[in-house]
Amino acid sequence: MSAENLVRTVEPGGLLAILGGGQLGRMTAMAARTMGYRVRVMDPDAKCPASFVVDEVITGRWDDVEAGRRLASGADAVTLEIEQIGVDALRAVADRAPLRPGVEPVRIIQDKILQKEWLAANEFPVGPFRVARTEAELAEAVAALGGRVFVKTARGGYDGRGQVRLGFDHQVTPAEIAGGWAALGSRPVVVEQALELELEISVMAARSPAGEVRSYPAARNHHERQILAWSVLPAGIPEALEEAAQLIARGTVAGLGIEGLVCVEMFVTADGDLLVNELAPRPHNSYHQSERACATSQFEQLVRAACNLPLGETEVLTPAAIVNLLGEVWLNAPGQRPDFAAALKVPGVRLHLYEKHEARVGRKMGHLSATGRTREEALERALEAYQKLGTRA
Repeated sequence: MSAENLVRTVEPGGLLAILGGGQLGRMTAMAARTMGYRVRVMDPDAKCPASFVVDEVITGRWDDVEAGRRLASGADAVTLEIEQIGVDALRAVADRAPLRPGVEPVRIIQDKILQKEWLAANEFPVGPFRVARTEAELAEAVAALGGRVFVKTARGGYDGRGQVRLGFDHQVTPAEIAGGWAALGSRPVVVEQALELELEISVMAARSPAGEVRSYPAARNHHERQILAWSVLPAGIPEALEEAAQLIARGTVAGLGIEGLVCVEMFVTADGDLLVNELAPRPHNSYHQSERACATSQFEQLVRAACNLPLGETEVLTPAAIVNLLGEVWLNAPGQRPDFAAALKVPGVRLHLYEKHEARVGRKMGHLSATGRTREEALERALEAYQKLGTRA
């Protein structure tokens, strides 16, 4: 591919292709269509959430090289909504069209071992961790890290999947270590020391092929069972902490050479330390409220970056919050019919559903968003609307 094609601007009317057709691909496609682009996605499911709003769906597994070639054929630019794409498929895409964020950043981020080692080598603050490639190494890592740890598979795994906790209730035993190793597939893992946390935040940063970098104000996040329950923007953290988080996010997107988005999930410890947890080279659940809060949503920003357009302003115009709607909302509602009308009576609330076929425990089916005069009011409204859905505890 010529250097000219790699840096040219893709004007509205062009074809934007997306690796992945889940809810993030769906919302990115909706932003792209608003801007006048045609959209094609690749996904294992022909009836994925994005299928209802795009021009074409290429059906293929994440490691399907031929499907990747078909996705990129004739596309003006390609981006992604999921990082677990096979490296060979990524390279096949990049051979045919500009791939943004790029092969190498995704290769690093999709492997938690490579990701942690890259962060540490580039002097970004991370908590104590070890890499274990055998059960014996896992036992050694647990002991070295104080016996209370999170163990995460190097590849795959999200929303609490692909990880186990050891040593939280009692001193961990060899049998529990063996069980944890087996539960994670007896594959390489990252072992992270459990930390006393004050709060969790994230910062989204964007970088265009022209080298322009912008970052969003930090969002404050709350997880339940390792799944994001709610997020509010802005985070309402001290100015010095906000500045430090911004520097980390902007340094990460530039250091990796990403053309697109990276969301940096961070911990604030009880001692006041700011540590990087994980990276995501795509739109992120904790910035869904950017559609309501900011001058430019994360989805429009990704389209701008992928098409080499000027990046949009990122300041918060009005505080906003989101609450995730998991499959339990349907499964636990009377008649499996959540009372959306009651939720929408709350001022400032909107409903966002992803058109997924089946409600399952832990599956993200949609979210509620709310605005308010303050971050506290926005979050209160979102949580109040959630309670009105009629889900039984």
